[in-house]
Amino acid sequence: QVQLVESGGGLVKPGDSLKLSCKASGWMLSRCATAWFRQAPGKEREFVAVISRSGTGTTYADSVKGRFSISRENAKSTVYLQMNSLKPEDTAVYYCAAQSTILTAPLSVNSREYTYWGQGTQVTVCS
Repeated sequence: QVQLVESGGGLVKPGDSLKLSCKASGWMLSRCATAWFRQAPGKEREFVAVISRSGTGTTYADSVKGRFSISRENAKSTVYLQMNSLKPEDTAVYYCAAQSTILTAPLSVNSREYTYWGQGTQVTVCS
């Protein structure tokens, strides 16, 4: 049984930093690309960042580019999202998602191309 478990969320002030972790069990995250998505109240789920299985390729949403950084430790089957200079508009539930096959274009921003999902971790940015 594949499980993705996110951690590291919390309540922070604007300008603060947080580091989210996504730990996989029953599945080796190193097999395929892994991404972070987020969903704010009343809004649709949106893409945040994706990293290739090797870690050499990344793509970010324009809204987080330059502030967020995605990385992975395949030996630990863990993917991270370092979030700096957080803004109130970053408030959302953050989800980790993994692809189950190697895609021709693995750095996908389309949530439908991700098979495994975590339960989410809440990030709240409020002064």
